[in-house]
Amino acid sequence: MGAETTSDFHKHLSANKEWANTHADKHPDLLEKNSKGQSPSILWIGCSDSRVPETTILGGVPGDIFVHRNIANVLHPGDISATAVITYAVKYLKVKHICLCGHTLCGGVNAALGNDRLGLLDTWLLPIRRLRHQLAKEKGWKELSQEEQARKVVDENVKAGVRVLLENADVIDAIKERGLQVHGTVYNISKGLVEEIDCGEEGDEEKEVRLGAFGMN
Repeated sequence: MGAETTSDFHKHLSANKEWANTHADKHPDLLEKNSKGQSPSILWIGCSDSRVPETTILGGVPGDIFVHRNIANVLHPGDISATAVITYAVKYLKVKHICLCGHTLCGGVNAALGNDRLGLLDTWLLPIRRLRHQLAKEKGWKELSQEEQARKVVDENVKAGVRVLLENADVIDAIKERGLQVHGTVYNISKGLVEEIDCGEEGDEEKEVRLGAFGMN
């Protein structure tokens, strides 16, 4: 490991000591409270991008938010890691909100809009490439700028993830039994703002069909 890399790591390690002291002064009961357990109100499912630190951008403190992050906030039913996090957060921590958050300037989305071979990442980004394929069939797609195309894919990726959440049996039960809310959001890196996007309202018949297919006893 290079000296510069080691120095950078130890700089952050030293900063942690300062953070702990400052936090103890600002929130004298927080660390003791967290040592006794956690009761976050939000499950955040987001991208691994270093520019999107959920607790910081939501103005929270440690213990506020339970977190799952991956490349490009891709969510699909076969992801055991994500499903385990969702189950634990919903069934045992009993979070009140699930926030699925995409973001602008997403490297994963930009990669899916390109055609370079990326090895293992190609498999992971396949759901986003499929979204790109679907959107490319729409009228006016070719007239969009690259930035506009990327934003459209970001939004559709969030909407797809919300649909996966609404097909999860534990989420379905929590919505019915205690009013769990599911939110689709996008973080604008340039502005520092999180916006909730319209993921579409279900009609009664559509909802009934979804619950019939994915609800479990």
